Amino acid sequence: MHFFKFTLTSALCLMATLVEAAGFRFITVPAGAGHAEIQAAVWSPCLEQVGEVKLRAITLPATRNCAVTGEKLPLIVVSHGYGGYFTGHHDTAEVLADGGFVVVALDHPVDSGGSDMSRADTPTALTERPADITRVIDYMLTAWSDHAKLDPAHIGFFGFSRGGYTGLVVAGGNPDLRKMIVLCPENSPNPGCAGLRRNETPAPTFAHDRRVKALIIADPAFGPLFDPDGLKDVKIPIQLWASALSGEDRTGGEVTLDYVAAIARDLPVRPDYHLVPNAGHYAFVPPCTADLAQKRPDICTDRPGFDRAAFHAELNAGALAFFRKRLAGADQP
Repeated sequence: MHFFKFTLTSALCLMATLVEAAGFRFITVPAGAGHAEIQAAVWSPCLEQVGEVKLRAITLPATRNCAVTGEKLPLIVVSHGYGGYFTGHHDTAEVLADGGFVVVALDHPVDSGGSDMSRADTPTALTERPADITRVIDYMLTAWSDHAKLDPAHIGFFGFSRGGYTGLVVAGGNPDLRKMIVLCPENSPNPGCAGLRRNETPAPTFAHDRRVKALIIADPAFGPLFDPDGLKDVKIPIQLWASALSGEDRTGGEVTLDYVAAIARDLPVRPDYHLVPNAGHYAFVPPCTADLAQKRPDICTDRPGFDRAAFHAELNAGALAFFRKRLAGADQP
């Protein structure tokens, strides 16, 4: 184990070498075979001057529909947490795109903030999420307008909270959903908990995707569902981030430091592990706008002395360095 070690100076120096703007566009992965359509956004290398993309709740520093720069570009898929959106890690996507990666971030239909959340607290969410990733990769490699510019041999993944759980499954993990009961307090109204008590947990089939060659996960949820046997096939390089104070935050019991540390211990290949002192679970979400901070202080308020903006400079520089090292061989602009 080693601790959070990137300095702000090194982060800023690395980021200063990047081009000036990330390209941005929306995509829709069509519905099919019982699966809902998936809304997503793509960030890509762009040589135009940085612009602004104004969305409903946020303005992104990106250039709409910029021509994709480069050939044989590595692809990174980004998976949000419970109730999140494709913009939930936009700063990481921007840094990676500026650094020569194509980044696609999706809204998971089962539990994104803009979707029908009626199944978000059932075991279905845990099986559908990994399948969403395979569908998005398939689309990007075959149907995306610039798919010929991608290198299918160099695909990575970034996931936060439930997105971290999703990444572990995509990389070969097999959680035991019967263990969900340990996350259910007595008399919980959660329909998934009620089903577990009635022994209605299905024997699911999980979607693994061997095309994903490197994984960054932050505060992965549902740690108790995995044990060494369930993680034995997760053998790709992993950068694992843990917030020291996640257990104090309202995560529905899905994330604690002990859960994340157990994953780090049980993975068959030792991860690049970073413990972030004085950080809560939502420190991995970018610094909030003033409007969002007023509406969601639970997500936007940090512990005294914690600088979320400085941390994200280091997180994003670390992510860029990790993917450049682990997805070596891809041509980058």
